Amino acid sequence: MFGIGAGWNREETEIMGGNFSHRWSQTHDAILAMKELWSKEEAEYHGKYYDFPPVKSFPKPFQKPHPPILLGGTAKNVFERTVEWGDGWMPSGSNPEQIKQGRDTLNELAVGSGRDPSSIQVLAYTAPADREMLKAFEDAGADAAVVRVATASEKDVLAELEGVASRVLA
Repeated sequence: MFGIGAGWNREETEIMGGNFSHRWSQTHDAILAMKELWSKEEAEYHGKYYDFPPVKSFPKPFQKPHPPILLGGTAKNVFERTVEWGDGWMPSGSNPEQIKQGRDTLNELAVGSGRDPSSIQVLAYTAPADREMLKAFEDAGADAAVVRVATASEKDVLAELEGVASRVLA
């Protein structure tokens, strides 16, 4: 999966060469350019923010034609963008009710645009490692969830993952 957001911090965006006021337009242009690079033996792209002549770019992604592109955030236009040019939605820190509302909106917009709603993934990003809560996300319409593991060392990570597995998978 390729989860992408357009950023929220003006200074950070502009230091890295982004146009904060037009960050979603720039993000869209970048995604279109990446799709060309990922799906063609020799690709060229001529957009507003990215412009390159025929080039070869390797290695290609394993998924064909490209990895699923999940758009992050909860900005008012994220659902329209997801239906138009994304493969899924990935809100950060949402609760099951927000996921349900988002899934309902995505389904409605997809049907209205002639797209199969089941072609749009919903990923609950940073869900708690709690079986009941993960089930609530699933019932709300999430297809998957990312459980954050915050530890300092490899040994700690393995112990934390074992704990997550015992709480979630048992």
